[in-house]
Amino acid sequence: MTTLLFTHEDCLEHDAGFSHPERPDRLRAALAALDDETFSPLERRPAPKADREQIERVHASDYVSHILGSVPPLGHYSLDPDTALSPGSGEAALRAAGALCAAVDAVAGGEAGNAFCAVRPPGHHAEAARAMGFCLFNNVAIGARHAHAAHGLERVAVVDFDVHHGNGTQSAFERDGDFFFASSHQSPCYPGTGSESETGVGNIVNAELAPGSGSEAFRDAFGKRVLPALDGFAPEMILVSAGFDAHASDPLAQLNLTEDDFAWATREILSIAAKHCGGRVVSTLEGGYDLNALGASVAAHVAALMDG
Repeated sequence: MTTLLFTHEDCLEHDAGFSHPERPDRLRAALAALDDETFSPLERRPAPKADREQIERVHASDYVSHILGSVPPLGHYSLDPDTALSPGSGEAALRAAGALCAAVDAVAGGEAGNAFCAVRPPGHHAEAARAMGFCLFNNVAIGARHAHAAHGLERVAVVDFDVHHGNGTQSAFERDGDFFFASSHQSPCYPGTGSESETGVGNIVNAELAPGSGSEAFRDAFGKRVLPALDGFAPEMILVSAGFDAHASDPLAQLNLTEDDFAWATREILSIAAKHCGGRVVSTLEGGYDLNALGASVAAHVAALMDG
């Protein structure tokens, strides 16, 4: 099974500000981990820029214009206390969203079994008309909507194992039963959403993990809540918000996972994909802020995709 890697050097040009945790070195660490000989079979492709039609399936047109029109020629422009634009942010955001659409095209078209998008800025907190949590455009939601609109897939699932709840993705899909969203995340934690009582139209599943939870609690919650619901949805494609900030070394949260847990979750998702949709999985980088842990976790995740 061929695994594709989508990335672009423009994604290194987004700069959220001095000492900001969502920094270009994150992408450098992920790509350095994938430079190992183990990953030589990866087929590497440049991420194209998303077009307005693709982005506006998720985001309001005025919001897209605001983001792209607010990119400063110099310095920074703050969208909120956590989220800022720099001169390279517009191109980076377009490449990040475009990577998901191109990966969906390739996997839906049978060019590869699955794909990983090594891009930034991340996306899963971005809502229809609001940037937040380091996120500008909701890359994974844009990719899922593209699978539906461009390829006619009627049941598209997103699974999110970032340590923070993917509020933007949930908001995009919670009233549309053609889509499924499941998230495992620390609670309480930013952004304060993701209660297990939030079920949408029966298509939303949240698995809350208390601070200090480790591998056993994560695998138990994922195995009992996320995976059975995903299986029951019988997806035609699965997209993954692959955040690695639940790692024990990460500075922004207090879960105690290891790269082996991310590999396990990836294999479980692939097993359901093999059952229902010919293994079609598209994954994208979300969080992960300790560079060593991020590199090791990306390597474990992509190795599992390649073995899938």
